[in-house]
Amino acid sequence: MSVAFQPGGLVSLRGRDWVVLPSADPELLLLKPLGGAEDEVTGLFLPLGGELPRDARFEPPSAEDLGDFASARLLHDAARLALRNGAGPFRCLAKLSFRPRSYQMVPLVMALRQDVTRLLIADDVGVGKTVEALLVVRELLERRRIRRFAVLCLPQLCEQWQAEIRAKLDLEAVVIRSSTQARLDRQVQGDTSVYDHYPFQVISIDFIKSDARRDVFVEQCPELVIVDEAHACARPAGAAAAQQQRYHLVSRIAAKRQHLLLLTATPHSGKAQEFQSLLGLLKPGFDSIDLPTATQPQRRELARHFVQRKRADVEKWLNEDTPFPRRDAFELSYELSPDYRRLFQALIHLSRRLIAPAAGEPSQRAHYWSALGLLRGVMSSPAAGMAMLHMRLSRLTDLARDEQCAAAAAVDIPEDDLFFNPVGDSEPGREDDHAPVQVVERAHWSEPQRRQLREFAAALQALAGPAQDRKLLATARQLTAWLKEAAPQCPVVFCRYVETARYLGEQLGPLLRQEFKGLELQVLTSELPDELRRQRIEAMGRSRLRVLIATDCLSEGINLQQHFTAVLHYDLPWNPNRLEQREGRVDRFGQTAPVVKACLLYGADNPIDGVVLDVLLRKVREIRRATGINVPFPEDSRTVIETITHALLLNPERGLSTREGAQGLLFEDGDFEEGAAARNAVTDEVDAALAQQQACTSVFAQHALRAQDIEADLRAVDEALGDPRAVERFVTRALPDLFGAQVRPQGPGWRIVCDNLAPALCEALPGAAAGAAVRVSFQSPTPVGFTYLGRNHAFVEQLCQLVMTNTLVRQGPRAARAAVIRTHAVATKTTLLLLRCRHVIEAVRDQAQLVAEEMLLWGWHGLPPQRGFLDHAAAEALLANARAASELSPQARAAFLANELKTLARLDAALTELAQSQARRLVEVHERFSALMDQQRSQRVHPVLPMDLLGVYVLLPEVPR
Repeated sequence: MSVAFQPGGLVSLRGRDWVVLPSADPELLLLKPLGGAEDEVTGLFLPLGGELPRDARFEPPSAEDLGDFASARLLHDAARLALRNGAGPFRCLAKLSFRPRSYQMVPLVMALRQDVTRLLIADDVGVGKTVEALLVVRELLERRRIRRFAVLCLPQLCEQWQAEIRAKLDLEAVVIRSSTQARLDRQVQGDTSVYDHYPFQVISIDFIKSDARRDVFVEQCPELVIVDEAHACARPAGAAAAQQQRYHLVSRIAAKRQHLLLLTATPHSGKAQEFQSLLGLLKPGFDSIDLPTATQPQRRELARHFVQRKRADVEKWLNEDTPFPRRDAFELSYELSPDYRRLFQALIHLSRRLIAPAAGEPSQRAHYWSALGLLRGVMSSPAAGMAMLHMRLSRLTDLARDEQCAAAAAVDIPEDDLFFNPVGDSEPGREDDHAPVQVVERAHWSEPQRRQLREFAAALQALAGPAQDRKLLATARQLTAWLKEAAPQCPVVFCRYVETARYLGEQLGPLLRQEFKGLELQVLTSELPDELRRQRIEAMGRSRLRVLIATDCLSEGINLQQHFTAVLHYDLPWNPNRLEQREGRVDRFGQTAPVVKACLLYGADNPIDGVVLDVLLRKVREIRRATGINVPFPEDSRTVIETITHALLLNPERGLSTREGAQGLLFEDGDFEEGAAARNAVTDEVDAALAQQQACTSVFAQHALRAQDIEADLRAVDEALGDPRAVERFVTRALPDLFGAQVRPQGPGWRIVCDNLAPALCEALPGAAAGAAVRVSFQSPTPVGFTYLGRNHAFVEQLCQLVMTNTLVRQGPRAARAAVIRTHAVATKTTLLLLRCRHVIEAVRDQAQLVAEEMLLWGWHGLPPQRGFLDHAAAEALLANARAASELSPQARAAFLANELKTLARLDAALTELAQSQARRLVEVHERFSALMDQQRSQRVHPVLPMDLLGVYVLLPEVPR
């Protein structure tokens, strides 16, 4: 490459100024427009000849650039907010469309400490694992350690991930799933696969895990793979890898030298083997580590790859407040109506008679659990109970399935697969490699028994509606109370069964709309396509009063905090993990409501709810309140099932009280010994899970990184690139001062009227039209109804470029490149310079180069030879605070400016020393950062001279009158 075309140099070509970028090919000249974006980078193949760039120099301001000193701050802010290649060690921060919280930088630092990034990020629900992963993505892209990445996630999360990548990284990822594969294939030329063609991918893990697709993807997958909800990819206890397609897929990827990020809020399901299988994906040998007995060297090594923090660990990190809502969790009880109680009592007696012949048979456990599944559905809703009874009746004629009963007892199958559950919705994270084993009843049921089932179904139909269904009535009253609050709560009602969700929609809609006009009520289950569910949720956000009824298809990974503020558990989950996942949909970072309500609805005389609430959920919630720890619990806990079985089906003296309103407690003094033993087993399992989680916490909650290690670098980044306050100041001043737009404070944000804005600005602001008003906010979490404007938002970028361009070409509304004022802020004549400095940063080890930029404020005061120089902080204070005290004639201002430009011409040595001192400072910063990374990656920093002189401002002391 020609000596004239050194990286960082300024050249002119085709009427435009360009910055020379590093190029691996000496015959390929890479150019980026001065102040332009990455997608404007252009390559020029020098052997082809033609017009070549010529050296350019940034012209100093002249008398034509004199203007209002108050607008100088706008030019400074526009210039630094437009920077996209920061000079600091965190290269990603200039390219982000948001300001990450300081605690979210910890996984990034941990990732950079590794040559091949392998991290398990297991922060609490709602802390921001997606943001932490995207920080790593952007940093590795900027450092050119990766060119491509893929996100593997549950199908219902694909569009959410795509939207997060677009909003936060300004990258366009493609969604690869069954409904998009054919279209994407048609867009690819030749024989290249979509996995090799598209650089940024979001892939349904259940689409890609199949044998037909897995091998191609593993062979061609990008350098970085993110696995969301990674606990769903653990290897089930006792199962080989081939029996679990998700685990088999991720283990194949992990076997390659890939960068791998595993994200989950619940890494430990309560089963040590499944947890260890996740650890084994990080590094060979980790799958044999037992945390409670691990040695200190093992723990230190594992802590390099595993970060797990509770909310309390991050709320005040680096003295930065992170606002999480307070969770107001409470219980709400109801009692069965007399008719509903009598029906359920009859079903219990029937179940006991029917399972009695199975005692001692190999299929005994399967029959017990099938009976419990039916009872659980009946207590969920009349609709769910009727669907189960009708399906049970239709299947009794199928004699061929009796053989499956015996097989069910011999295979370790999760709880929900053993329940014959025709109306249960699919749950996130449930592996679906094999069809569930379907447990059937004994084929020799008598006709009177079958007739009794038909009578039960008819009786349930008569119980539908608020007159008999007191569970429904209690829900309607609670929702009414929430909707009537001064600031109405917007609840999500979680159900276990599809039929129950539909039933609630049919019953609650008319009840609530009688009192609340304009109420938006939607029912979302897995029967709806993911895209349609997302669209309906977004549409609900436009209504002030809204109620969402959903199954557990929305209980994991989906972000609902923007539109909802409360959760009601209509069906109690039999696993506390599911309880936390449901509530975590709305109780997470980004929730603007100060309090999130969480209601556990249970039947005071429902023995199934009684055991789950009494021996499991209450204890787990109390542990969370006392310690902040979410207790991991096996998804297929046999102890819970067996406890209910012993208490409800195997105790001949046990049943619902015949006295109306009596509370059916499960474990009274007269309960038999085996039932009490089952209850104790649940307690033991909870205690063991807590001990296991505390062992994890003792290893990984040590913050992996000291706050002070990166505090100075983060402060420097905010100063160099502009923090959210700088963005707010620039936008709210530039729009009215330069463009005459109306900008007024409104509530927690601002209201912008777009009458006088250029079309390009209106197009970049969502919701803007001629004369329309848009509400914006510069803070995260963003208030409901406001549009977030970060430094990389298209509107802010466009505004910065417009101010910079107009100012440099002296056209249209513009800031002042030069100003001369009299002010009380100085006692002697002071000159301020606004400089843009470019540096070439080169790694000593591999000679990789990049061009970085930063803005400098510098100046001097006094007269030669007593002149004293001002540092950046002193110059910035004057730029922010100095105000004109009296007027100067245009001739006087032009004369003072000309004199200072002459003085400036004699300061080349001082400006060169300034640039070199900045280079030395950057070397120190990068060396400190390299030491933090435990690596010896020395950096060379070369300033590109001369620096760009953007502004000259002369401050004269006010003459006493």
